[in-house]
Amino acid sequence: MPLFEYVCPGCGQNFEKLVRSSQTDRDFAECPTCGNPYSARQISTFAVSGGASRSASSAPVRVSSGSL
Repeated sequence: MPLFEYVCPGCGQNFEKLVRSSQTDRDFAECPTCGNPYSARQISTFAVSGGASRSASSAPVRVSSGSL
């Protein structure tokens, strides 16, 4: 089941909801805070996990113990 992000136009609450694949064409969900049935689906990015790629700032630094 995909996870979608929504925002409520009534109270401004942002929330996530797991949606069955048969309901992925729906653009609205009920707000868990105020019950507004017209919370709009937001565009979101995919989450990426794993340590295969590292940015240069997080890469380990090699220190030479010998003289040049």
